[in-house]
This record gives sequence, structure tokens and C-alpha cells, in this order.
Amino acid sequence: MQQKTCLTHKELARRWTISHRTLERWRYTGEGPQFMKIGVRVAYRLEDVEAYETQQTRQATPGVRRGPNAGVAA
Repeated sequence: MQQKTCLTHKELARRWTISHRTLERWRYTGEGPQFMKIGVRVAYRLEDVEAYETQQTRQATPGVRRGPNAGVAA
């Protein structure tokens, strides 16, 4: 069986448990993973999706204070 190399916008939305409309908005605003447009169809290469997922990996959220004084106004 041949391994799938591309995902539709609905398949990617299911993978990430987000709305396919969010992916539409991201394409319009230039956010999210790279995509291909073939005629009227949109496809996401699996390697681009995985690269985007790797880029989104974080240790902490920037600007969020941690520790015993978290939440105390500076």
C-alpha cells in the first residue's frame, strides 16, 4: 500500500482538531503550513505539515511569568 504524501484541508483540520475554516483563514493571512493550490484544490504536503508542527514546539510561552511571583503585577 502506498503511503499518503498529501492531506486535504479537511484531513489536516481533523489531524489538528481545528476547523477547516481556520485553515482557510490561515491561508488567506499567510499563517500556518505551506500548501499547494492545484486548480481549485488545496493540498498540504505531509513533509510541510510535519515541519510546521516541529516549528511550533515550545518549552514555554514567551512573556508568561513563572515561579512564586507569577501573576503579581510588576
